[in-house]
Amino acid sequence: MPNTRQIKQRMTSVSNTSRITSAMELIAGAKMRRAQQRVVESRPYSAKLLEVLSDLTASASAGVDELHPFLEKREEVKSLVIHFTPDRGLCGGLNSNLNKKALEFASNEATPVSFYNVGKKGRDFISRRKLEIVGEQIGIGDFPSPEDLEPVASRVMKDYIDGVVDRVFIVYAKFVNTAVQTAELTQLLPIEPSQFVVDSDEEVKVNSAGYEYEPDVESVLGSLLPRYVEMQIYQAVLENAASEQSARMVAMRQATDAAGEMIEDLNLEYNKARQGAITSELLDLVGGVAALENK
Repeated sequence: MPNTRQIKQRMTSVSNTSRITSAMELIAGAKMRRAQQRVVESRPYSAKLLEVLSDLTASASAGVDELHPFLEKREEVKSLVIHFTPDRGLCGGLNSNLNKKALEFASNEATPVSFYNVGKKGRDFISRRKLEIVGEQIGIGDFPSPEDLEPVASRVMKDYIDGVVDRVFIVYAKFVNTAVQTAELTQLLPIEPSQFVVDSDEEVKVNSAGYEYEPDVESVLGSLLPRYVEMQIYQAVLENAASEQSARMVAMRQATDAAGEMIEDLNLEYNKARQGAITSELLDLVGGVAALENK
């Protein structure tokens, strides 16, 4: 059984850890609010772009798959997964859920799967599994800009147009609320016209605004589809950032609460040990006095 000094040292250590996790919770909470605000602010642009693309594909005179390579369905030979994960840990089970989702997809695919990793935790996980990695981007920060993701989008679109890959998927953490973040796998390329749906799960009304396109539908569609791919990648990064900070805030709060409970248990153990030491000393005194009286 540990003595009072050892218990006191453990209480001090746990108390110091509690202060650290409490500070990390506050920092993650501040970052989460900012990341959540960025997700909300990006949605109007996303919704309007989806509306225009939906109208464009519905207004096209030619077959949709003839308008742009991004709409063309091909024989499935090789797939690419853009794997978004945080660069740091201490965010509960978020990293393991994202890695599990990516590995599950690669394991179930009949065709070869390669990875473009955005985030250190995903890069390390895929590397340990000896899976093919075609690119990586580490250290994009807590609040990335669209320019930070431009290398990812350019590489993916070029590989798809050149026929290096036939399908592109993204794995990211979707921010639902502070307590819930879900690992999502969605197809990025080829683009299905059914993807042009707003966030409210209501299909966009075709020709509702009476758009007129110059010089023609095909040219405008060819300009907007790359922007759509870039927007999908950037939106996934924003969702991932908000999910990371939310998961970290919750994890640090739970760690702080657990440290508080541990301190209470250690304090009770300390009091018992202290009482036992006092009792032992009293018994020694009483025994000594009794021995002297019997002489």
